[in-house]
Amino acid sequence: MNNFTPVAAIAGGILIGFSSSLLLWLTGRIAGISGIANGAVWVKENGDRTWRWLFVIGLIAGGLLYLQWFPHTITPRVGFPLALVGIAGLFVGFGTALGSGCTSGHGVCGLARLSLRSLAATLTFLIVAIITVYVMRHVIGVGR
Repeated sequence: MNNFTPVAAIAGGILIGFSSSLLLWLTGRIAGISGIANGAVWVKENGDRTWRWLFVIGLIAGGLLYLQWFPHTITPRVGFPLALVGIAGLFVGFGTALGSGCTSGHGVCGLARLSLRSLAATLTFLIVAIITVYVMRHVIGVGR
């Protein structure tokens, strides 16, 4: 394990848990990133769109700030064709629509609420991810 960073992992988990709890407490909304991003684009009510856009901007800004402050911790991935990454992104979008949520909504918030539906969705995400990595690396040979 080259990238084992338990302190960063625990700190990140605490921040994600605190942030999702804060969103639920302040707005009554689940911190499902795909639903928030979808609503930022498609929801008609302007007041409901504002907080969603601020949330998405905060996610992007947080990533950029982390990259600025800790540039040595990010190792760019190579060997992945851009077209394949784009297709994968479309599959993720389709999957979140099909599963009525994403890993943040089901895996973080749903499991914390002891939702059996979220447990089934999260197990499905993990199984598909494991199979996908195996096929991409060992069958197709991408990303070795």
